[in-house]
Amino acid sequence: MLVKTFGAAVQGINATIVTIEVNISQGIKFFLVGLPDNAVKESHERIASALEYTGYKLPRKQIVINMAPADIRKEGSAYDLALAIGMMAASETIKSEDLEKYVIMGELSLDGGLQPIKGVLPIAIKAREEGFKGFILPKQNAREAAVVNNLDVYGVENIKEVIDFFEVNSTLEPTIVNTRDEFFSNLNLSEIDFADVKGQESVKRGLEVAAAGGHNIIMVGPPGAGKSMLAKRIPTILPPLSLHEALETTKIHSVAGNIDSNTSLISQRPFRSPHHTISDVALVGGGTFPQPGEISLAHNGVLFLDELPEFKRTVLEVMRQPLEDRKICISRAKFAIEYPASFMLVASMNPCPCGYYNHPDRDCVCAPGVVQKYLSRISGPLLDRIDIHIEIVPVPFEKLSEMKESESSSNVRERVMKARQIQEQRFKDIDGVYCNAQMSSKQMRTFAQIDKPSSELLKNAMQRLNLSARAYDRIIKVARTIADLDDAEHIQSNHIAEAINYRNLDREGWAG
Repeated sequence: MLVKTFGAAVQGINATIVTIEVNISQGIKFFLVGLPDNAVKESHERIASALEYTGYKLPRKQIVINMAPADIRKEGSAYDLALAIGMMAASETIKSEDLEKYVIMGELSLDGGLQPIKGVLPIAIKAREEGFKGFILPKQNAREAAVVNNLDVYGVENIKEVIDFFEVNSTLEPTIVNTRDEFFSNLNLSEIDFADVKGQESVKRGLEVAAAGGHNIIMVGPPGAGKSMLAKRIPTILPPLSLHEALETTKIHSVAGNIDSNTSLISQRPFRSPHHTISDVALVGGGTFPQPGEISLAHNGVLFLDELPEFKRTVLEVMRQPLEDRKICISRAKFAIEYPASFMLVASMNPCPCGYYNHPDRDCVCAPGVVQKYLSRISGPLLDRIDIHIEIVPVPFEKLSEMKESESSSNVRERVMKARQIQEQRFKDIDGVYCNAQMSSKQMRTFAQIDKPSSELLKNAMQRLNLSARAYDRIIKVARTIADLDDAEHIQSNHIAEAINYRNLDREGWAG
């Protein structure tokens, strides 16, 4: 008897429905075709043990299973449940009339229990698009899939529940999640706040400008000055995720297997902080079976690279293209996968190997030329993609001990959101541009014109401070953002002056 069940294969952050055709006839052999990998081929033993443990047996006949489309590689153990149900239906142990209405996925344990799987949200979205009535999957993944409306999501704990559902029409309780309530209830939950940071007012201002314009930023300062503490609080001043951004972010983390059983939708902007020993594949994504890397997991959020010069040169250089295109394409001989990578880069570094160059109280012990050599570990093209450079000095004891309350993240976020709304209106007719940091040179001539006094100020600054040519565009982009924060229609000389102060590393002689 020939029976069809349905699963799904995840490619990138999208899913493709897989039709599992099971035919049982006279004989004793078992054939599994359709480009399965070793994990899929090993399902036979897991299925046999799970069925035996729950009181059933594999049919003692020839079983031929085809997984279509046959040109897509089927990876992992998530097809166990669909294969097992297909075999049971083909042997007429259970009814097969309703199988075509459901996508079935899950990894079987030897006792018939179900283990969680990856990529549930893209599969659920695809199942709804293809018109399936429901999605049967492990209970641990049910809340994640239930984010998708107009699809019955049934979380099950073992294969016996699925067999009873089709055979004796036992009732399974659908998992229901009110997506909007769930999203908005967790939107502003955060345990950290800018109010926790004492002093560093000029640095906070720089971070506010960076958040308002979507600018990449690097902080340079000695150990213990508060670089990491400030970086971790940047997501609290960024505009809240929209529902569309939350779904897109959740899809990426779903594919990576980072969604726990209590989470249905990611409602906080991601903050990723990989260690400096990370490989280039782990950062941008890839591998034998491609997975999203840190730059994709930071999509719609912040990628924080602490101690930037300690990262391997090859690791930093692979970020250059994603920083421009806001996506990463992983190409293999037979396929190519595209992951989104629209993130705000926040980096920090010590000014020198000992950490105390330009320190107000401690002397630098580095040899002559070492500071410049340390800074040169970061290539010019990468530094060119970082709009704001801020130098941080340690907070004096008087500031640390004062009881005065610092400004909260919510107040800063309000100003950032107003500036972002101005930019959304400005770029509403331009696809792919949402903030000032994404402006091209042509768009700058339209939206970021400067008057004669501002032009003279910028000319004098570039000559006196020996600013590099690449600093010119960056200063104007940042000045446009500062003007937006001031709700000014045109860039003024005071906006240019403040933007010039955010190009420390471009100044000739800064590193000795």
